[in-house]
Amino acid sequence: MALQAQRDDPRRADVVALLTEHLADMHATSPAESVHALDADGLVARGVAFWTVREGDGLLGCGALAPLDAVSGEVKSMRTTEAARGRGVATVLLAAVLEEARRRGYRSVLLETGTQPYFAPARRLYERHGFEPCGPFGPYREDPHSAYYALALHAGMAEATAGF
Repeated sequence: MALQAQRDDPRRADVVALLTEHLADMHATSPAESVHALDADGLVARGVAFWTVREGDGLLGCGALAPLDAVSGEVKSMRTTEAARGRGVATVLLAAVLEEARRRGYRSVLLETGTQPYFAPARRLYERHGFEPCGPFGPYREDPHSAYYALALHAGMAEATAGF
């Protein structure tokens, strides 16, 4: 059975545990002022869409789309469990995020991730799916610990989701 992203509640116990692990890893690899991951409370904010990928009852990963303004959104809290890495979970989550962004009529999706080697797999994922480096956006400022990416959503749905 193919992996699927489903809308979910970030306050579920297993999701909170994964988000807590995510935040701990962010703080272990980046200075506190460079950590921008959201916790469960941040992921239930107005306008935030949140998904998980599960296999049976087991959580494999999560991701979210937060609105930046009327025409753009931000990828937030993308995390795959260590046991599920390399199985395409992040790709499934990213496809759900981009589908929702298009449904909302966004013209672009942006994200911030780290510059340290720990974040190299994330940067490769985003680049593989068409995200291009950009400057800081929204509340972000220049930071040597942050890499910023943007994806224009001008292409049609079939063309823009090719490769997912």
